[in-house]
Amino acid sequence: MAGIYLHIPFCKQKCRYCDFVSFCNRMDVAEAYMACLIKEIEMRGKEFAGKTFDTVYFGGGTPSVIDPKYIYAAMRRIGECFTLSARPEVTIEMNPGTVSEQKIALYKRAGINRFSVGLQSAIDAQLADLGRVHTVRDYLYCTSLLKGENFSADVMIGIRGQTQDDLQKTIAVAAGSGAKHISMYALTPEDGTPIYTDYLNGELPDGDEVAALYEFGCARLAEAGYVRYEVSNFCQKGCESRHNLNYWRRGEYVGLGVSASSFFSERRLLNTTDLDEYIKCILSGFFPVIDCEDVGERDARFEYVMLGLRTVYGISAEAYRRRFGTDWRQDFADAYRKTRQYLAETGDVTRIKDEFLFVQNQILSEYAQ
Repeated sequence: MAGIYLHIPFCKQKCRYCDFVSFCNRMDVAEAYMACLIKEIEMRGKEFAGKTFDTVYFGGGTPSVIDPKYIYAAMRRIGECFTLSARPEVTIEMNPGTVSEQKIALYKRAGINRFSVGLQSAIDAQLADLGRVHTVRDYLYCTSLLKGENFSADVMIGIRGQTQDDLQKTIAVAAGSGAKHISMYALTPEDGTPIYTDYLNGELPDGDEVAALYEFGCARLAEAGYVRYEVSNFCQKGCESRHNLNYWRRGEYVGLGVSASSFFSERRLLNTTDLDEYIKCILSGFFPVIDCEDVGERDARFEYVMLGLRTVYGISAEAYRRRFGTDWRQDFADAYRKTRQYLAETGDVTRIKDEFLFVQNQILSEYAQ
């Protein structure tokens, strides 16, 4: 199976930590952009006649900030231009400060059956510090509209002044709201973002403090019935994100919209990050691709190992052999020898031990040599 990703680059306000391609002052072109996105859907759909797609994901930006009729129209066109599986997973990212009962009702009519809600913190002062446009009360209202639905909540660690009590409260709010999936990820202070200044000034928790918060959060999530299946992702039984699993299993996907990336037939494509250029390309009948790379065999093997070790499912030696015709431990003999103390092996499956998952980047860096 394969996935479809659609980038909606508009926001009500730019979060202080955000380095994604998003715009908080270009809502005037939202209608034109969505018309172009639908045109790109039609253009790409012709390339994939007969191929079945199992997931659709509306990300951003903040997809819930635009008029829901645009999401409905895009989803309808996907159904007409692409072949979807019998029960596709269709996700939309939402900021709790931009939703309404009417929006969610139209999302459901469009076929959306999974909702990713950005909580980040259950402490209003921390939300304000992050530049979020919602409060905890907004989150609770949003999730009350999603009662009984399959939705995920985002939780952030490494926030300025964050304590274990703060994190415990946030996890309790996320779990208590009915979230079937919780993503707990560390704040990354990217150069060029406002929060990077906080990092330079030493105002954010250091690496050891973030690691302690992560370990604490993992324990609280386990107590609440959430099983970790990837370094930052936890869920109730059977509620994994199929769209993200496809990425981690090195599956194929088509990216639509400004800055979206695609991967199919061992080729990686990247759309332009310039909003005006994207619109001009589509209106002229051209794909807005600015970079195209064929993935070689060595890189493909590394990606397979790196992505597999990010998850608790690890790497199956037999599956690797079927894919590449060799033994992965021999292909990466030096790296395997250097990292073996961090690995657990059950049958033919190798994975990173639970206690080392949070530092998996350092472990995986050995395989990039």
